[in-house]
Parts: sequence; C-alpha cells; structure tokens
Amino acid sequence: MSTASSGNTTSLSTQANLPLQNGLFLYAHPDAHHSHRVRLALAEKDIEYTLILVDPDDRPEDLAALNPYNTLPTLVERELRLFESRIILEYLDDRYRQTRLHPDSPSARALVKQYAWRIERDWLVAADILLTDPSSLDAKKAAAARKALTDSLISLSPLFGHQPYFLSDTFGLCDCLLAPVLWRLPQMGIQLTPNLAKPLLTYCQRLFDRPAFVRSLTAQERARNRD
Repeated sequence: MSTASSGNTTSLSTQANLPLQNGLFLYAHPDAHHSHRVRLALAEKDIEYTLILVDPDDRPEDLAALNPYNTLPTLVERELRLFESRIILEYLDDRYRQTRLHPDSPSARALVKQYAWRIERDWLVAADILLTDPSSLDAKKAAAARKALTDSLISLSPLFGHQPYFLSDTFGLCDCLLAPVLWRLPQMGIQLTPNLAKPLLTYCQRLFDRPAFVRSLTAQERARNRD
C-alpha cells in the first residue's frame, strides 16, 4: 500500500495509520478502472487529497473498518465514507463544483446519467470480464466479451467524431468512465486500427493527452506500453 498527496505516489508501507479526521482520503486499487475513474475526476477538478494505493491481496484493517464490503475505491472525508465509484463521482461533482462533470440542467443531467448507465451496461461489463485476473478468467466467456466489445467500439466509432468529447464539447462524466477503460484496451487484447475506428482512436488520444489524465495514472498504469 502507498500513500500520496494529490495523486502522486511517494512511498510504500503495509499499514495505513492516517489521521482520517481531516482532509480527503482515497483508498484505491493501483491498476483498476473503477479506482482510476475517481483519481481522474480528482485530477480534473485539481482537488488536494491523500491517495492510499492498496494491494488488493493485502488490504489494511482500517479499510474494512471504513467500508463493510472492503472494496476499492473507498473515499473518506471527515465522517463521510463512500464506497461505490459512481456515487463517489457524483459526490465530488456536487461538493467541488469546479470543472463540472454533470450539466446543471436537470434534463441534460438526466441524459448524461442515462448515457453513463448505458456505457456501464454495454461496455464496462465486458471490460470487467476481460480484466479479470488471468488465473480465474473463463476463456470462452472472455472471447465472447472481447468480440462483443470490439464490434461495439468499431460500430460506434463514428459517434466520437462529431464533438471533442463524448457527445459534448467539454470533458464530462462519460469521458471519466471511458478513459480508464480505453487505456486498458491492450490489456484486454483489443487492438483497434485507424481504418476501422479512426474517430475513436483520435478521441482516445485526446483523452490520454489531457494533463489531468497523465496526473491520474499510477506508476503501474504509467508503465503500460502504449503504441
């Protein structure tokens, strides 16, 4: 486990005896897209926080005390404990209103939430299957998920050519969900080619070039080879 300020890893330890009564703390997996999306939101909003990178095979006792499910990510701010990534993102957007991820209009906000739900259902479920530890990965299930996700990304690639971000001129919630998963496409065994998915690949590069995305990466994520 490591602790960090503002998302930059600084040291390693096996215990987390932190003064959780003050400040914002994030317990996070060092290389999982659900934790990455929260780190990305924090970086986009330029929020000061303490990052605690947790070895998923050696979770600290204080995490279980804070979160009854002992899951990652877990956000702690004074007496508040949140442990579902979409709820964490919504809280951060309501609590820290700079660089908004949701629109202010109720109708536009509902539409973005619906898009986010569809992304989770149509793409991220497949990503979760493909990002399962290889030792417990079902080969047939993975092959089906890989084909379904690849075909869907290719067929919907033109959608990413109309505006700089996901159906928007500004970075928002859906981009926050997509960027960590698209970064992991090589890990999932998915290679998209420009002749089939140029708008999507251009969108990916736009996301990956954002300073906040670069800051959101852990050392483990940063070490991934990119073509």
